[in-house]
Amino acid sequence: MVDNFIKINGAYENNLNHVSLCIPKHKITVFTGVSGSGKSSLVLDTIAAKSRRELNDTFPTFVQQYLPKYGRPHVDSIENLPIAIVIDQKKPANNSRSTVGTYTDIYALLRLLFSRVGKPFVGYAESFSFNHPEGSCPRCSGLGEIRELDIHKLVDFNKSLNDEDTIHYIAFGKGGWRWIRYAHSGLFDLDKKICDYSPEELDLFLNSPQIRLKNPPSNWPKTAKYEGLIPRMYRSIINSEEGLLHSAVLNPMLRMGTCPDCGGTRLSPRVLSCKIEGKNIAEVCSMSISRLKQWIQSLNSPLAVDLKQAIEARLTALDDIGLGYLSLDRAVGTLSGGEAQRCKIAKYINSSLSDVLYILDEPSIGLHHHDIQLIRQSVQRLRDAGNTVLLVEHHKEMISIADHIVDMGPGPGIDGGNIVFEGTYDELLKTDTATGSMLSVSCSINSHPRKPADMFALKNASLHNLSNVSVDFPLNTFCVIAGVAGSGKSSLMECFRQKWPQSEDVIYISQKNIGISLRSTPATYMDVAPDIRKLFAKKHKIKEQYFTFNGKGACPVCGGKGVIVSEMAFMDNIETICEACGGLRYSNEALLYTVTSSDGSKVLNIAQVMDLSVRLASEFFKGTIIEEKLKPMMDMGLGYIHLNQALSTLSGGELQRLKMASYLGENGKIFIIDEPTDGLHPKDIHRLINLFNQMVMRGNTLYIIEHNLDIIKSADYIIEMGPGPGEKGGKVIFTGTPQQMTQSKQSVTAQYL
Repeated sequence: MVDNFIKINGAYENNLNHVSLCIPKHKITVFTGVSGSGKSSLVLDTIAAKSRRELNDTFPTFVQQYLPKYGRPHVDSIENLPIAIVIDQKKPANNSRSTVGTYTDIYALLRLLFSRVGKPFVGYAESFSFNHPEGSCPRCSGLGEIRELDIHKLVDFNKSLNDEDTIHYIAFGKGGWRWIRYAHSGLFDLDKKICDYSPEELDLFLNSPQIRLKNPPSNWPKTAKYEGLIPRMYRSIINSEEGLLHSAVLNPMLRMGTCPDCGGTRLSPRVLSCKIEGKNIAEVCSMSISRLKQWIQSLNSPLAVDLKQAIEARLTALDDIGLGYLSLDRAVGTLSGGEAQRCKIAKYINSSLSDVLYILDEPSIGLHHHDIQLIRQSVQRLRDAGNTVLLVEHHKEMISIADHIVDMGPGPGIDGGNIVFEGTYDELLKTDTATGSMLSVSCSINSHPRKPADMFALKNASLHNLSNVSVDFPLNTFCVIAGVAGSGKSSLMECFRQKWPQSEDVIYISQKNIGISLRSTPATYMDVAPDIRKLFAKKHKIKEQYFTFNGKGACPVCGGKGVIVSEMAFMDNIETICEACGGLRYSNEALLYTVTSSDGSKVLNIAQVMDLSVRLASEFFKGTIIEEKLKPMMDMGLGYIHLNQALSTLSGGELQRLKMASYLGENGKIFIIDEPTDGLHPKDIHRLINLFNQMVMRGNTLYIIEHNLDIIKSADYIIEMGPGPGEKGGKVIFTGTPQQMTQSKQSVTAQYL
């Protein structure tokens, strides 16, 4: 029956070549293929976007302005499409008031529990919230930490208000709109040094609450109030969004630390006095989820029966998915992408909703093989509850649970965008597609590891779950830092960075973005855009500015954006391709000029050149500095990306490899690379291993934080953290070669090698 399938007709988003397929409902379908083959374009940018857009359309237009915006996918039609819930790798917004407890709604249930069962009674559920005035610590306003202003770092007391840069913050400089409130108040001699103010004047300048001036000068605004510098800084800057926006300027003037009044619990003394079986709500939230579950089960009060079941079900879902080591007071901003994604999955495990389309973007990222089994079971539970599950995946163990597999390819970028296989896992293994052939291949264990040139001794490292850890780090080798998620790998490398004597030698390549914007592209990031402009300018003897859409070469109608944006008040903005430039961004004059390829076979204008993929650009500019600068991207397997592609469209794994590409020419450095295989097809992982070995041969030291078994097998040396996550980890459980690891009884990873 067609109703048992989601039917996609003619999808042509990004590199998709008018793809049509039927996806079985109430099954697990896994989308595989090399990086850039079109998996995300089909699953996220087409199927998910279509579902979310149509769901948003059911709300009033006034409500729609507050909902996430999804682009209109390029697809002829999609039939029988359920409501989609996307569980991606994006971390929740880094809000200082958001914790694991608030994010999973468990804290709301605990607040209700304490209001019912806790003694003495201190108020209803909202009284136990650190985000509510009744429950928050008065000193830190529920943040758990204080940011106290060092007035001597803000104000130069040896200057007057008429001097330049007396108050070192935005708009407080002479003539600034904030400076005016002091200079035009008539309260101070503007040429008098602040250190010469009388005690009364100084107190008025620094500490005065908001007051109305009795006889203000004529240039003082009629409705304005005067306020001392310190309370004004706290009210309008330190405790506001502006403080976060301008943290680089503000933070050097602040003393930060745990709030001494609440001890970091965020709550008022009155709330902390209410206890259940000797524990207040802050002490309960500081327990690991595994221990908290046991504590909840031990409660005997008849008033707690219903709440016990609800809390226990949510805690069990988190524990079963491998997050039992987290605590509810853990700030959401400190979670890894994989931890945040598993929190989201756990939220939906207990949902009563059925016939929902769950879309998971590489849920295996950041997981040890030990944890993969847990997430496999959770995904199967989502399906067994009557839902349809779509996975974008590279991990063999996750692909193997599929009821149906769609393999995209055959290559990346313009070489992809087609379905090259549909069927079962066993059938995929028999094919010669890139995925099928690589799934049946495994790296052999490195039997000839390099010997370290020297060892660096890290002693008594203590950070997060590390407690007095000492370990020797090998130099001039390819070293993997292994261990289950949450075992202390990143903490160990943070301690290494702090202790290494020459910090400039250490290059840390994390999973974080690289300062992306719509106007930043691979051409600008790899610094080839100026060389391309110079080539055009030199040939035609005109200024380089005429070949940039951020300068004189921009289309005069759209200003170099390529689109015209029409604002529609409460409704989505409407973007239309600029008719003047056809979306090319350049002026007609700029497009008149051309350059010829190195072999003389092609003639292209600036827009056509910038639209080339890295691979085609390397061929076009063969033998030039441009090819040389693009070679690292080719080596990293990023040849399919276009020169003018906005970095905001790249995945986290692609951005990380782009960062690595920019460092490939370095020698004699120490690289700490955080999970470089994230989002990589097995074919690309083997290429990465060859690159790592080349980097070591050039005199570099590599410390790779990684779970991938092929990477671990190929290493010269392994340091494994564990044995478990959180409080069960934080210890070095193995050091040595991959061959030695296979014989280790302490290693958690050994059994999977």
